[in-house]
Amino acid sequence: MVREAVCGDLDGLLELYLDLHESTVPARDERLLGTWRRILEDPGHHILVAEADGAIVASCACVVVPNLTRGGRPYALVENVVTHRDHRRRGLASACVARAVRIAAEAGCYKVMLLTGAKDEGTLAFYRRCGFDDREKTAFILRLP
Repeated sequence: MVREAVCGDLDGLLELYLDLHESTVPARDERLLGTWRRILEDPGHHILVAEADGAIVASCACVVVPNLTRGGRPYALVENVVTHRDHRRRGLASACVARAVRIAAEAGCYKVMLLTGAKDEGTLAFYRRCGFDDREKTAFILRLP
């Protein structure tokens, strides 16, 4: 059901990201392709995808970050959790997030962090059902130009 993205998944992911926060699909230029290659070559960077009818309809990213504290145990970040609007409430994003958590556990991570800009209770309840606690820490964001 959920697998790691491969080279040929770029276009499908970019289309899916229109249901996240993007308004257009970015140009397929050398910068974009270089970023995609770096992601695919990084053993700590995982783009997880779920498909329906041969199309990518849900995804999330999981990045395992090496760490010098907590006995040298890494931590993981989960980002870009998205499901295509026509495929929501079918457990696809839950399956992607669960796979990300398994990857983090297998890597020996001591925690998995997830930030969301969502304010609606349904999305927040979804993350709580996935096991995330929104009361433990406070997040600060500094947007760069």
